[in-house]
Amino acid sequence: MKILADNDRLPLNSTVATIGMFDGVHRGHATLVDFLNRQAAALGKQSLVITFLRHPRQVLYPEESFRLIMTLNDRLTQIEALHPDLLLTLDFTPELAALDSAQFIELLRDRYGVDVLVTGYNHRFGHNKGETFEDYCRHGERLGVKVVKAPEYLGKYAPVSSTIIRGLIAAGKVDDAMRCMGHPYSLTGKVVHGFHNGRGLGFPTANVGEVDPNLRLPHNGAYAVLAHVAGQTLQGMTNIGIRPTLDNGPQLSIEVNLFDFDDDIYGEEITLEFISFLRLEFKMCGLEELKHQLTLDRDNAKRLLKEYLTT
Repeated sequence: MKILADNDRLPLNSTVATIGMFDGVHRGHATLVDFLNRQAAALGKQSLVITFLRHPRQVLYPEESFRLIMTLNDRLTQIEALHPDLLLTLDFTPELAALDSAQFIELLRDRYGVDVLVTGYNHRFGHNKGETFEDYCRHGERLGVKVVKAPEYLGKYAPVSSTIIRGLIAAGKVDDAMRCMGHPYSLTGKVVHGFHNGRGLGFPTANVGEVDPNLRLPHNGAYAVLAHVAGQTLQGMTNIGIRPTLDNGPQLSIEVNLFDFDDDIYGEEITLEFISFLRLEFKMCGLEELKHQLTLDRDNAKRLLKEYLTT
């Protein structure tokens, strides 16, 4: 796969393209890109996926605290796994948002050689959201671009959408989100110094900081995770919250207890893959109750991770 810059130009009539945010790169997106690749191969052209650097809502409604499922780098990695020939990251600007659908199709034709435009089964583009797929086909016919609709994902986990997945993550339902996406929700940060309370409890934790503030974090609670750090993949459990039993204040923290691991990884980049929800965060009566609960959490996490890794 070749990644293009938005100032690249492609020959006329050389690509079959689709466009969207692709946040989460879920099973519906996989269905779309598979259809795109097959259409391009049948026509002897290159398949082109166009994704935006910024979500349109972050540009059009900057006052909203809109959060994404994944970072740009993770999105590009997941799109690459779907094997399009070309990938373009296009900056969504107010000027781009002002284009109507006909002007947008014309831009795709002239800049990126789009001969066939594949739309998602319910995708809308251009500033006139009232337009229909038939309107896009009419504009395309006038401009010499064929517009076709990809099939809807109707598999076991349908319906899927980025909006649904964001809601699942916000509710802590990371296992359901994983089933909708076909891969785990993940976040990446750096191991930083925290309060060092875990070691005294027999559950040393790595405090994860410098996480992209644009990400939708799971609901406060404990989760079974796989951690990628220092060239290793480790099993563990993560707590997202304010640690009410330890009374460390209102600051949100992300802490991971890595099983059978005690190396010094301060300053290392760490990626957590959220496999299953364990429990909500709640205040306990004291440290002994907390230690007992953490023991139960660890046993439950190990069981869930074993099931995940052996199925």
